Amino acid sequence: MLKKSTLEHVLNHDLSELWSVLNSDEKRLITDNFVIHNFKKNQIIYAEKEEPEYLWCLLKGKVKMYKKGIGERVQILRLYRPVQYFGYRAYFAKELYVSSAAAFEAAIVGSVPLSIVEQLIRGNIEVAMFFIHELSKNLGGSDTKIVNLTQKHIRGRLAEALLILLDNYGLEDDGSTLKIYMSREDLANLSNMTTSNAIRTLTSFVNERLIIVDGRRIKIINEPMLRKISKFG
Repeated sequence: MLKKSTLEHVLNHDLSELWSVLNSDEKRLITDNFVIHNFKKNQIIYAEKEEPEYLWCLLKGKVKMYKKGIGERVQILRLYRPVQYFGYRAYFAKELYVSSAAAFEAAIVGSVPLSIVEQLIRGNIEVAMFFIHELSKNLGGSDTKIVNLTQKHIRGRLAEALLILLDNYGLEDDGSTLKIYMSREDLANLSNMTTSNAIRTLTSFVNERLIIVDGRRIKIINEPMLRKISKFG
């Protein structure tokens, strides 16, 4: 468990990219307003239609951003890994949250009031450029995801989802097992398909010896072929 006494280490080590552009007064402002939270698996961090109040930074664990659509069907929009920032776009857009965020597994998350972040942005161009860069990357990723979800067939969408998990979280020490264990429903929600279609497509990937599935554990056996399916599927 991360204690408050480790705050200075967290800020210097985990937040170094943003931390490095702050002067001593700005660092003190962050330190005085930085709060560490422990979230249990599936616990909501913020919910759709809530007012944005905090910049969140994932320090340990995994977090998903998702949105409920027609018939309460869930679409996972983005998966976060340490150390990534989230929850601030709606604040700068001057609107309520249009999606929700929850811990995908037990997670440690830091928060700073967005009013403090805005103060830093107004006084430090390097902080402003940092968030412009982050927002621009996220926008480009969202555009790509829209095209992939609407134009790719089921096999291509599931292959891409597996590669997203691989690229985001990496592999276990065995060099082949994804370092994240997802239910079939979550895989379906990430791939924009029904759970039954996700199960059938996973089975076909197993039969083609692209992956090995053991419960929620997935081993990647033929990454090049998955990337080919993702690209052309």
